[in-house]
This record gives sequence, structure tokens and C-alpha cells, in this order.
Amino acid sequence: MKNFRYHKISKTKKIRYISKIYKNNLFIVFLHGFMSDLEGEKPKALLNFAKKNKINFLAFEYSGHGKSSGKFTNGNITKWSNETTKLIRKCAKGKKLILVGSSMGAWISLIQFKIFKNQIVGFLGIGAAPEFLENMMWKKFSKKMKRETIKKGIFNLKHGNYEYPITYQLIKDGRKNKVLNKKINFKINVTMVHGEKDEAVRVFYSRKVLKLFPNAKKRLIIVKNGDHSLSSKKGIKIILKELKLLI
Repeated sequence: MKNFRYHKISKTKKIRYISKIYKNNLFIVFLHGFMSDLEGEKPKALLNFAKKNKINFLAFEYSGHGKSSGKFTNGNITKWSNETTKLIRKCAKGKKLILVGSSMGAWISLIQFKIFKNQIVGFLGIGAAPEFLENMMWKKFSKKMKRETIKKGIFNLKHGNYEYPITYQLIKDGRKNKVLNKKINFKINVTMVHGEKDEAVRVFYSRKVLKLFPNAKKRLIIVKNGDHSLSSKKGIKIILKELKLLI
């Protein structure tokens, strides 16, 4: 993607982002997943969708991700959520928001509901992974893995072709950012899209997210043979179709 810019969060930290601004009052905000960036198919497709429909758009990389500054191992849910709030305030400036959260991005989206109460009009989750650090990582660590994480402050978790440096401060910070225990009484459209064959995050979590919204107009779309990222042509097509329905 072209047209990237940088926003200075502090003297030493800058966040890489892309935004398209039009004259209407609606903003699509894309929040990517854990150890991801804006080089994938989803942010490109969403940006093109926004351009085609002349809808305001914002996507960025949390500190320690992609080309944003900072060490990944210094990051956590609190920091990445705060960065999200700052970038939305800078770019969207009071406009109506549709949050599109992929995996961890759905968790960070849910945290934003406390802050942008009068602005959020829609939420689209893709392979939503709220509270994944405790439920999908820490609880599944063996006693030996937990001991090493506590003693060394970090554990390099191998999963498929990837290695995730999981710090103990990240795990502990995740516990401070629980979202699955509080109802969100917004009368908005909420859609969860989840791959049927998602091996990283079970569909169960998308269902849990939908239960948080008692007053919302809700949809759960399970993509047949879909994986966690849903970055295939079929996955992208379904995501864009559901986004269009939300709007």
C-alpha cells in the first residue's frame, strides 16, 4: 500500500498509518491482529472498498508491529488500545465509526466502546479473539512453560511456521483488559465472520462477542472451510459483503 504516514505518539514513538478522508460522516477503522501489519490482503481490500464507496478510512500498525516504532516485546493490550484511541481521535474527529477488528483487533475494538460511546455505529469482527492471551495461550501452557515465562519474563511460543515472543508482562496486562464480562447496550449492527476451520480461535469466541450486545442487530457468518485469517479471495469477498450490509 502507498500513502503511508507517521503519527508521533511521543518523542521516541511513531505509528505508521494510512487514512483516506472524504466529506461524509462515516469512518471505517481497521484494527489488525497480533503480530500482524498492513501488508496483508484484508487492509488492502478494505482500503479499496472505502475508496470505491468514498467512505473515510483509517488503518494503522500498533507499536512494535510492521513499520511502527517500538519493540514488540514492550507492547501490550493497554498500550495498543491507547494508541488506537489516539489515532481515532486524531483522524476521525467526532465522526461515526464502523470498527473492523481482525483477531486481536476485535479485542481492541471492544475496549474502544467505552471511549467512543456516541460515535460507534457498527462493528465487524473477523476471527474475533478477545482475551486470547489468557484463554488460548496461558491456560494451555504447561507448568514448565509457565515457569520459564515467569522466570525469564518471556517464552518463545512456536505455532506452525511462526514464533511468538510471549512476555509475562503481556499476559498480566491482558488480565487487566477483560471484555467478555460486560454487556454493551448499543443499538447497532454487529457482525462476526469466522472461518469454519479456524485452528487458532474457535467460533465459540465470536458467539461470546455477540452475546455482549443484547440490543444489537446481530449476525454470525461461518465461512465454510475458512481459516483464521480469511485472507483468501472467498474470505475477502464475504468480509466486504458483510461490511456493505453493516453500512
